[in-house]
Amino acid sequence: MPFWKPHTLATPHEGQLDLRIGDKVVTTVDLPDVPVGSEGRVILANGFQWQRYWVRFGDGTEISDLDHRHLAPVGKAKKRLAKAAKRTK
Repeated sequence: MPFWKPHTLATPHEGQLDLRIGDKVVTTVDLPDVPVGSEGRVILANGFQWQRYWVRFGDGTEISDLDHRHLAPVGKAKKRLAKAAKRTK
């Protein structure tokens, strides 16, 4: 699968997630065919003003246009984002 480098202007605003392709996430709300707490991986990150993600879940379901209202980072992504938040304070 080809990967594209994110545009330099595509940086998240306050309150948005800064996920990368391959980051593990978990759903925080019920989504079509995907219950709360389902784990998945980011397969596409895009957007300038609105950072949104395309995620593939464990059962093979793929859903697009997910953001901080639908997802929470887990694992290494969670640690990376916590470390980045600590640096900005």
